Amino acid sequence: MLIKHELKTNNRDEMVEVTSLVQRDVSESGLQEGTVLIYCPHTTAGITINENADPDVKTDMIRRFDEVYPWDDEKDLHMEGNTAAHMKASTVGASQTVIVTGGRLLLGTWQGIYFCEFDGPRRRTFYVKIQGE
Repeated sequence: MLIKHELKTNNRDEMVEVTSLVQRDVSESGLQEGTVLIYCPHTTAGITINENADPDVKTDMIRRFDEVYPWDDEKDLHMEGNTAAHMKASTVGASQTVIVTGGRLLLGTWQGIYFCEFDGPRRRTFYVKIQGE
């Protein structure tokens, strides 16, 4: 089963938690045991799993990404001027796979699934592929 989600981001860099959407997809599919793949088809956005208890984790991650990949670097040649966004997206990655057991995502106590925007604000798409055993 493949599910398409659309979302609107509000900032240039933003981490949007999508855990509840993915869990809803799994619940509605009836899957009890298997895996779910969360995939981002954009070159300046990505998917990650990280802490969802303290919002400062997202703030710190975005700040540190900006330190490593500054937005305005005079040596960047890409015409669109968003090389930093491409670097951040490549670092985060385009997808994550999560085990499903007992109809629930198998995530750690403090883990959440995030859509990571690095070139917003934009309208974005991500996909959830649900696979049974």
